[in-house]
Amino acid sequence: MEPRARTKKRSRALIVLALVALGVYALDQISKYLVVASMTEGSVIRVLNDVLQLHFVRNPGAAFSLASGSTWIFSIIAAAVVVFIIWFARRIRSLAWGLVFGLLLGGVLGNLTDRLLREPGFGLGHVIDFISTPWMLPAIYNVADMAIVTSMAIFMILTIRGIGVDGNKVVAESKKTASTLKQTDAVTPETPTTAPTAAAPAETPTTEPRP
Repeated sequence: MEPRARTKKRSRALIVLALVALGVYALDQISKYLVVASMTEGSVIRVLNDVLQLHFVRNPGAAFSLASGSTWIFSIIAAAVVVFIIWFARRIRSLAWGLVFGLLLGGVLGNLTDRLLREPGFGLGHVIDFISTPWMLPAIYNVADMAIVTSMAIFMILTIRGIGVDGNKVVAESKKTASTLKQTDAVTPETPTTAPTAAAPAETPTTEPRP
């Protein structure tokens, strides 16, 4: 692939990554602001009975209210993920992978902002969770959590299909090796190196002349 084409693909992938990350982050923070401003902690609003509910809680743990009490650990992990995505982004030339990392970056930044800026303190802030779907998950989550899980689902699909970050289909090394071995081990018929020798002519009896 020509350098210009690769640069163009990378630019498109980075634009998708940035726009998706910005959109997820904005939607996450706006929705959390509205929940905090209009609901009291612990209150529940039934939007669609037991299908969809708004349940305002403050989560000191990870996504879906897991591992409460380890907020500072998740703050460090989230910061490391953000740094990794920014560093790795220059390698992405696929729009699909740009979508994956955009969803992941926006989701991680959304929850990291809560941990850094909300009570009880810097790095220990509680994440605002408010989405509840009792029929599907016994957990309360937010827009950032949804984006992170969606990015992981798309990541698995792309990996199973063998699509690399450059957008090309990745061929398994085992298949390459097997193909090479088949070509190397192909048996070709042997050709004789020496021509067969002709049979010696049979000796003819000689007769002596009679006197």
